[in-house]
Amino acid sequence: MSAARPLTTLRTIAAIAALPLLALTACGYGSESKDEDTSKVAAEGKKLSADTVRIGYFPNLTHATALVGDQEGLLQKELGGTKATYSQFNAGPAEIEALNSGSIDIGWIGPSPAINGYSTTDGKGLRIIGGSASGGVKLVVNPDKVKSLKDVKGKKIATPQLGNTQDVAFLNWIAEQGWTVDAQSGKGDVSVVRTDNKITPDAYKSGSIDGAWVPEPTASKLVAEGGKVLLDEADLWPDKKFVITNIIVSQKFLADHPDVVQAVLRGSVKTNTWINANPDKAKAAANAKLQELSGKPLPAEVLDPAWKSIQFTDDPLASTLNTEAAHAVKAGLLKQPKLDGIYDLAPLNKVLKAEGKSPVDDAGLGVK
Repeated sequence: MSAARPLTTLRTIAAIAALPLLALTACGYGSESKDEDTSKVAAEGKKLSADTVRIGYFPNLTHATALVGDQEGLLQKELGGTKATYSQFNAGPAEIEALNSGSIDIGWIGPSPAINGYSTTDGKGLRIIGGSASGGVKLVVNPDKVKSLKDVKGKKIATPQLGNTQDVAFLNWIAEQGWTVDAQSGKGDVSVVRTDNKITPDAYKSGSIDGAWVPEPTASKLVAEGGKVLLDEADLWPDKKFVITNIIVSQKFLADHPDVVQAVLRGSVKTNTWINANPDKAKAAANAKLQELSGKPLPAEVLDPAWKSIQFTDDPLASTLNTEAAHAVKAGLLKQPKLDGIYDLAPLNKVLKAEGKSPVDDAGLGVK
């Protein structure tokens, strides 16, 4: 593989979620950003070192920390007189470009675009400063055509995008079955069909695909169309946990406004605490924000099972990001990245300590 190809391929990586997707789109993959013209007035309180902090996230359930934090004003509350403004993205590369250009300062994003953003700037563009969500990715199939895992061979299975978080995970799973697929073309013992999550349910209904390895709520949309969950990706990971959404920040903003970064992290931690203590209210809040952004809410038969499969956590699950990068390298989609220094978890651990919570680990990939 040439040196140029991995960089091009990496730009497609996103959720996660990937990562990488959702009412909308998968975690990290779709169209350009959409700015939210927020008229919310900053909460009364002392202004921090910046007048405004510009926050990006994706309008999908794996970014529910940001959805709920925005909807309920929990992020703004911690920022006091510093105003939070929000932009929504359907593509990991678009959010990374916005961060690099200074259009946003902080973002929720999938692991693969975070790796991309760090690697393509020689470690100078961003830091991962916290976790947000784990899980929420499933292999859903047509039960009339695929009755067991071995039946996946010879079938047409969709992933959100070449090189995205779910694409890498599926290619790795295929290799572990002893099957072969050309990563670039998707041709081989399984036909890997790269399909935008917005149209995957229609592709499934038309019979042009036999299933999909996708994030929520796309997976639950397929189930609502008669699909069957054949495999939950969480079952492939230790403790059934793997990163699907991180929090990133531009290194310049982190250096210039550490108090603002810490306030956003404090808001994120308190939002996750509220989500986990009030799952039904949090689910409704996330869906209300989705309705505001997309024009319609997710129906209960999609929302409920999708929500149950996602774990909201402050831990970035750093060891699993390193593993996901290794899977991309193994698949031939990524040149071995240098990830040392991708994490700076000191601000988060300070917040966690103040909240009486345990610190999180950077798996040896933190700033020195």
